[in-house]
Amino acid sequence: MNSSLAWWAALIGLALAIILILAKLNTTYSLLLGAIVGCIIGGASLPKTVTIIVGGTQSVMGTVVRVIAAGVLAGVMMESGAADRIARTIVDKLGEKLAIFSLALATMIICAVGVFIPVAVLIVAPIALEVGSRLKISKLALLVALSGGGKAGNIMSPNPNTIAVASGFKVQASSVMIQSFIPALCGLAMAVLLATLVQHKGAMPTAADIDSGTDGDKKDEKELPSIGRALVAPVVAVVLLLINPIGSMLHIKLLESFQVDAMYILPIAAILGLLAMGKGKKILSYTTAGLNRMIDVVMILIGAGALSGLISNSNLPQQIVSLINHMGVPGSLLAPIAGILMAAATASTSTGVILGSNSFGSSILAFGTSPVAAAVTMQAGATVIDALPHGNYFHVTAKSMNMTLGERMGVLPFEVLVGLTMTVVATLMYIVF
Repeated sequence: MNSSLAWWAALIGLALAIILILAKLNTTYSLLLGAIVGCIIGGASLPKTVTIIVGGTQSVMGTVVRVIAAGVLAGVMMESGAADRIARTIVDKLGEKLAIFSLALATMIICAVGVFIPVAVLIVAPIALEVGSRLKISKLALLVALSGGGKAGNIMSPNPNTIAVASGFKVQASSVMIQSFIPALCGLAMAVLLATLVQHKGAMPTAADIDSGTDGDKKDEKELPSIGRALVAPVVAVVLLLINPIGSMLHIKLLESFQVDAMYILPIAAILGLLAMGKGKKILSYTTAGLNRMIDVVMILIGAGALSGLISNSNLPQQIVSLINHMGVPGSLLAPIAGILMAAATASTSTGVILGSNSFGSSILAFGTSPVAAAVTMQAGATVIDALPHGNYFHVTAKSMNMTLGERMGVLPFEVLVGLTMTVVATLMYIVF
């Protein structure tokens, strides 16, 4: 690792990026400006600064390509109404007695099949508000269930965060998805428990909340595909993604030889699902919609790559490792700690794991942590404090439930507990034991 820049310059660059994000400057520009200023005050010449920034952005191009491919599946699931159908079916089948569990499970599954967590919450929120109004479940409990379920689904999905952390540690995204399954289930259980405990605390949903939570483009029940057809795309994607890891686990050479990247699998699954739903003519509009939803993510990843270039070209990672050793904290815990800190700094799971894996990856692996364990625990850690007010997720979810700033802030401690549960379980499974 080239550590030509001082650690304090990297910290100043990171701090500047956070301040600019809080000041509502575009996140990508905030990250880029932080990286540039950090390089310059750290002693890099203007040409050297360009080299560092370009090198950092180049390091995330593999992730960017896979995220763009994932946009095909996300677009099909959202625009066709398949995600909406899956959510409604889960809630309807489980009934009112398991309302909180069904809402959390629905959000988890929608997120797990490749829909972004903010969009997953937006899809399920109108259903949750209707159920909450009828059963007298508070908006606090509803969002705890939705956000907690979404976080659980997010760590075992082919979403940008999983793709990013897998690319950062050079492992298959499907391996990270499989190894995150049990921590995700524990996160789901914690979300349901917490939501149940606070279901009568806080404001109850009203008719106005239900109207505000309904998307103007929401499809009518008759326009939605059947549940069988809606499941084709996610089932094909999951099956194809799991072939190689299952083959490795069971030592079946035929399955191990199936080494097809998510860049191919996700679009193929999406197209097959589209054909199954009889909407092949919509392929251009649906894929365009999916790509449009990915543009912001791609731009943020590029900015995060630039900032990780600054950090990795400084001695900040070594300083943090020394600090951890001095405090007596096992170095193997650097992966989840880096995930927690970087995601909190940027209020983004995907940006957090980009910074964490690219900046601290070498140091983490030097402690003897396996790449898969590092990826799983870092991603779980990135879900602990990633829903802060300087990120989009905080505001999108607040709007989905028609919450005030104060009401939305009240959800944060419960989101932290869900993320912490998944982090502790992942750390115990893959690092401690």
